[in-house]
Formats: sequence, structure tokens, C-alpha cells
Amino acid sequence: MIKSPIALESYGKSSDNSHLNSANQFSVAPMLDWTNRHCRYFHRQLSQNAWLYSEMVTTGAIIYGNNLERFLGHDESEIPVVLQLGGSGTKDMAICAKLGEEWGYSEINLNIGCPSDRVQNNMIGACLMAHPELVAENVAAMKAVVDIPVTVKTRIGIDDQEEFETLYQFINGLVEAGVDGVIIHARKAWLQGLSPKQNRDVPPLNYAWVHQIKAEFPQLSVAINGGIKTLEQGLVHLEDYEGLPAVDGLMLGRSAYEQSYLLAQVDQQLYGSKRTIISREQVLENMKPYIENHLSNDGKLNQVTRHMLGLFHGLPGGRIWRRHLSEHAFKAGAGIEVVEQAYRLVADEIQRMEDQK
Repeated sequence: MIKSPIALESYGKSSDNSHLNSANQFSVAPMLDWTNRHCRYFHRQLSQNAWLYSEMVTTGAIIYGNNLERFLGHDESEIPVVLQLGGSGTKDMAICAKLGEEWGYSEINLNIGCPSDRVQNNMIGACLMAHPELVAENVAAMKAVVDIPVTVKTRIGIDDQEEFETLYQFINGLVEAGVDGVIIHARKAWLQGLSPKQNRDVPPLNYAWVHQIKAEFPQLSVAINGGIKTLEQGLVHLEDYEGLPAVDGLMLGRSAYEQSYLLAQVDQQLYGSKRTIISREQVLENMKPYIENHLSNDGKLNQVTRHMLGLFHGLPGGRIWRRHLSEHAFKAGAGIEVVEQAYRLVADEIQRMEDQK
């Protein structure tokens, strides 16, 4: 049973939202190749209040890619939506933060968590925890040019950083630079010897350090991320934890993506919404016009439906839904009928299971 409800403030609830940022809200983590605009539109059908993130976009891609629509385009309905940037050059960070604001993003977030070799070689991601002064300079440079919040998503440390004091000093530098909030993945990142996938699971979780940061910086918005599979597990951190103060926000990643219908509970359980939880069937109805518009603009069906594979997770027919879309949505000429066929198969399986009871 989910405790009910944690009093997070919904976007647009008050006349002054200047204090709101993703670090004091519920958010879906930025995930490369996953949280693109199609994914975010789908997630927004499930929750009106969750803060959504772009994939990490490098400053070089924005400045030199000559395709701002590709990297910065989004639907207005996705708001509140955060642009996550990867980079380390203060001038470039400021340019891209300003562009993000101009393109209508609600917040700019700096990635200090990605451990892959490719980004390390470009001084992007978790390796920047070894350069706290540079990270603080980046934050200050972005804060100087935008009026929207600037936040940082980081780890609790890298490699042989074993002392809480190191994390404290890193966060303190961000606070002095004016950061509006931090989202902390409660694992270290090993820059050598572990793959990005292993870095999501192998380093041990240390939730207490995240709560300790909140204790040390009570005015700073702090969200927790890492290893949280359900809303029930996440809500534990929005209350006092092992004698330490509650954090302000909660970020879920792969569980929110792979079991996407859990997002339908967010508005009631974390924001006290009185709205009836949206049904899966209504989500599909809401998605149909979006899918048809995408197809009419020469898009492919699987570019949208690959983000919808988890909608029936845990139900009879969930695997049938995933298999049908996976096998047919990529085919040339695939249209909305593929989604409708998949749903009929799910409905038939649910009815079959009911008849067997």
C-alpha cells in the first residue's frame, strides 16, 4: 500500500513558481536514447505533474550540429520539462543554457553522472567530480544568463573518493555558485573497470549520504535517485530517514520507463490530485492523434511505440503487447492499426484469464 499523499507542489499550482525545480519534485530521469520527445509526450499522458527530462545533449551537438529542432524541440504539453546538458566549457554552457530557455525549457540541468568512456574523453559527465571548481564555474556561467532554475545531477563520488567530506565540498561549491538544486544518484561511479550498465548496479547504494547532504544544506533542494524501483520505495526518502531529514524530491529512471503505468499514480500519491487515475485505454486514445500526426510527417510507428512497451507491464497480455509492437511497428507502412491490434490481443488475454477464474 502506498502512503498517501506526500505534499509536493505541482507545477503551476501557485502564482509564484520561481522556487520550483526538478530537485524538489517527482521526476523521470534523463536516459540516453530513451527520454526523447516521443517518450516525454507519452509520459505526460500518465502524469500531469511529473517533471520530465530530455536525454543528455552535449553542448557541441547544439552549437555545431546545425539542427536545433532535433536537439531542443519539444511539445508544449511536456512542460515542466528539463534540458539536460553535457559539457564543461563555461562559454558553451552559457550559450546552450540560454538557448534552452529560449526554446521554452523549464530548467537547465548539468550532467555530472554519466561514466562512459566517450563522454569522459570530452570532459563530460561523472569525471567532472574530480574538477569541482570547473563545475561550479559552469553553474555560475549558466545562472548568469538564464532566469529559469539551474540544477546538477551527480553521483556521490567517483573511483577512490571514499570520504563524505569530498561530496560535501563538491556540493558546497555548487551552492556558492548559486545552484538551485541537486539530484544525487546514491552510488559512486567507477570511471575505469565498469561499463555504464555496471555503474548503474554494481557500486553499492548509500542513501544516507544523500540525506546527510540535505542535513548539511537545509535550504538546498535535494532529490534522490538510484536503485528505486517503485513509488513505495521512493516515498521512504520523502520522510525522515535513519535519523536524517527527508529529501525534497524523487527521481525514478528505468522503473518509470519499463513499468510506465506506475506514473499514473504519481499525481494522486505525491501531489494529492483528486483526479481519477487515467486508464491504460484512455492513454492509448490520447496517443492516437499524436501517433497519426507523427506518421503524417513521415515518421515511423516504432519511433513512438517503442516507448510504450511497458504500458501493460505486469498484466495478462503484457508480453503479447510488447511482442506484437516489437515485431510489427518497425515495418514499412505500419500504422495505428498495429497499436489497435496489439490492444485487442491484450484485451482478449485479460478476458481469457478472467474466464478461467
